[in-house]
Amino acid sequence: MIDTSPSKIVNLGLIGAGAWGRNYIKTIDGLAGTRLTCLASRNTENPALVGPDCVISEDWHEMIAGGDLDGVIIATPPALHTEMTLAVIDAGIPVLVEKPMTLSLADAETVVEAAKAKNAIVLVDHTHLYSAAWEALKNDAKAGPLISISTVAGKWGPFRQDTPMLWDRGSHDIAMCLDLVGHLPERVMARRIEIRDVENGTGESLGLVLGFGHITAKIAISNLIAEKKRLFTAFLNDRELIYDDTLDAKLQLKIVSNNQVKTVALVEGRPLERALQAFSAAIQAGEGDIKDAELGRDVVAVLEQLQKHIV
Repeated sequence: MIDTSPSKIVNLGLIGAGAWGRNYIKTIDGLAGTRLTCLASRNTENPALVGPDCVISEDWHEMIAGGDLDGVIIATPPALHTEMTLAVIDAGIPVLVEKPMTLSLADAETVVEAAKAKNAIVLVDHTHLYSAAWEALKNDAKAGPLISISTVAGKWGPFRQDTPMLWDRGSHDIAMCLDLVGHLPERVMARRIEIRDVENGTGESLGLVLGFGHITAKIAISNLIAEKKRLFTAFLNDRELIYDDTLDAKLQLKIVSNNQVKTVALVEGRPLERALQAFSAAIQAGEGDIKDAELGRDVVAVLEQLQKHIV
């Protein structure tokens, strides 16, 4: 259970004020017990994004060196994650970094080893893992046995020049599969279903397969879908747990024998709020926490293998 009543104000710094960085700014502003005190970004709209008490700097090194932060959030393009995460760890400050944690397994291993050496707090925002629906799905799936997994995710864009679509969209689905199954897959397959030039770049659709012994996960991801999809189905013996992030009723339980479907009751809180609450709780506990970093490394390991196997 995430601690939602922190005992003191947690002062946070944020690196990056792009689309997701702005989500952090809005969420922190409405979250009890947290305060954004520093922002490192070259965004010209920065003064309008934050309150008057938030110090703005164009140099993220300067922000980290300030020494008065309880935690730092990294919401920059993934190519910058390794350098920034290592710098925050080295400064002895807890860090929450966006997914994917890095863009190579070698860099991910470096981050994990640095975190171990410093007994650091490193969280990775695989956002869906922090949702109440996911928490309930994992709990209900314990009754098992888990037979297979099917996921479909995507929307139109974004078409990033700095991050392959596999790494951008696939991070979520792979993190969910690893978190549910509990270990790395023994085999992976990746097939390019479509690739084409669009106005702002290159669009792509991929079909992925992860083999976990007798459990198979089939993953479909794309940035060429007109209507947003975020569907994760866990197939059990006589039940299906269906997580659909596009619906108000985000988790449903289907009984296969009679085709009965019921909505699962969930606790309140949006995923990003719950991620920040978990970060705040870890900071206040003051104990090293690298479980997220190790999962982040495993996600990167699978992504790297899939990238090599695309046909």
